[in-house]
Amino acid sequence: MPTDAGGGLVLAATPLGDSRDASPRLVDALGSADIVAAEDTRRTRALAAALGVTLAGRLVSFYDAVEAARVPALVEAVRDGKTVLLVTDAGMPSVSDPGFSLVTACADACLPVTCLPGPSAVTTALALSGLASDRFCFDGFAPRKQGERQRFLAALADEPRTAVFFESPHRIAATLADAARVLGGDRRAAVCRELTKPYEEVLRGTLAELAERAAEGLRGEITVVVAGATVTRPRAEDLVAAVRARVDAGERLKAAAGEVAAEHGVSKKELYDAVLAARERS
Repeated sequence: MPTDAGGGLVLAATPLGDSRDASPRLVDALGSADIVAAEDTRRTRALAAALGVTLAGRLVSFYDAVEAARVPALVEAVRDGKTVLLVTDAGMPSVSDPGFSLVTACADACLPVTCLPGPSAVTTALALSGLASDRFCFDGFAPRKQGERQRFLAALADEPRTAVFFESPHRIAATLADAARVLGGDRRAAVCRELTKPYEEVLRGTLAELAERAAEGLRGEITVVVAGATVTRPRAEDLVAAVRARVDAGERLKAAAGEVAAEHGVSKKELYDAVLAARERS
């Protein structure tokens, strides 16, 4: 770990709401880092106070508007052998939070970068959702504008993996209404708000049901989890006409069957046999 080996950049996950979720390693790092780069210095001071930690190092702000300007000096500090601890308001730095550019800059400079794992709204919501969690994708925040948001949702129409994204309480009703229209009101989903906090709530149901509930108003930090699309593969018999059209256009039967089978995710042999069987019947 860089704090024990002459400096480095340390990404540290911070509690989502309950300070007791802080790891012992985070406590040690807050008290020993030369520089603490924080998305909100007030929140970091409050977290340190809740944990009984005195920040020994220099505390600097590191939020979206100043991120680019702060990176060169922080990279230079790491180069000089200092330990720079990067924290955000909650969860893991660089995951829809400031940090990506600093990690990239340190990696490009071949400087040590490590991570203190911990709370994540993404995986916490996924686990609580009751939806499939073996394969999932994370899409950050949903776009603010309706047209962009609808295109964002349309990209999930055929996505077989469970999708996770963040949303503002001011836009959650509109986003869920759009999701019900674009993805279908019967698609299963979960809305997780105020995770690990006293008013934590997980709403599960169809997109239509959740949109109706959100219209009444939802507060707090929100993570949305949407079930993946159910992929229905066509039968080989349904693709015979497509193969015949390719053969009529000059392709060899085996090549045509292979191309069509690959496009639709069916067995090449089954499709080839189906074409031969159709020939015999005609």
